[in-house]
Amino acid sequence: MIKESTNAPAFTQLINLASDRLGAKAIACTDDFFAEKENLIKPGRGIFIADKYTDRGKWMDGWESRRKRVEGHDWCIVQLGAAGIIHGFDIDTNFFLGNHPPYASVEACTLPAGTDPTSSDVTWKEILPKSPLNPGSQNFYACTNATLFTHVKLHIYPDGGVARLKVYGEVQKDWNAVKAGDVIDLASALNGAKAILCNDMFFSHMDNLLMPGRGINMGDGWETKRNRTPNNRDWVIIRLAHPGKISKMLVDTCHFKGNYPDTCSIEACTMTKEQEKDPGQSAIVWKEILPKQKLQADHEHFFEKEILVHDNVSHIRLFIYPDGGVSRLRCFGNISR
Repeated sequence: MIKESTNAPAFTQLINLASDRLGAKAIACTDDFFAEKENLIKPGRGIFIADKYTDRGKWMDGWESRRKRVEGHDWCIVQLGAAGIIHGFDIDTNFFLGNHPPYASVEACTLPAGTDPTSSDVTWKEILPKSPLNPGSQNFYACTNATLFTHVKLHIYPDGGVARLKVYGEVQKDWNAVKAGDVIDLASALNGAKAILCNDMFFSHMDNLLMPGRGINMGDGWETKRNRTPNNRDWVIIRLAHPGKISKMLVDTCHFKGNYPDTCSIEACTMTKEQEKDPGQSAIVWKEILPKQKLQADHEHFFEKEILVHDNVSHIRLFIYPDGGVSRLRCFGNISR
């Protein structure tokens, strides 16, 4: 069951640019003696195992530096999974109680591919000033800077442990570099696609549908609860990375075996971000572009000749019948100009 914070700000509905599922990487840190920096960008909030120890001390699911006995503070550099505009942070100290940092700040920079972010030549810009952290808590902070960034640098004062760092924002792709005939995945989070609404995601989040690669396990997909209502269908709406025409689709039920949907279908439309607030309104005309298709367990289903002729679209709606789990959805096509 997905456990969402009851007081999470609106920016947490955006994509987490610092997710390892998106391709983010923890590049460097001053110290990760007790717990590795790579834990910062893992999914979820981190777990606690009471009796688990390593040869360095208590095992913790996060990034934890040793107790500092000299001047200074610790930091960790994260390469974002995709370049984007940052709208907010969740610096989560879940299960870090007597060992959390009292304060944190965040800097960011924009670097060409292959540049070493630890170089002294890199210019970092503070986008979150030194701010207090509560122990065992999600610490939310908004960011109003509209610059495009590729890396962030989390500073903790003076030392301690952070379970997860989430950097919420919007992927910004250079569409001018995409030629009219280029076929791209319009439903890829790396290109800026976003799952905006679904009727149910009891077991796993709808955003997983758009992540790179195949799902790593059954939890790395979109799964609804069992529904016993006759003729039920569950659905998810996705804003494509760019309006365009879809020529090929993939519905992947990887790892879903006893719980894959029996069939699926897809509709599409054109709508504005304002209309997204009420995608069921009569002004929005949904048209079927993929009629009902039979699905198999743990299988990649490619559809091409089954796709109906359609105009440029900005959003799609995937229906699954009657319920279940889908790992990934791909929509390959050409962007509109």
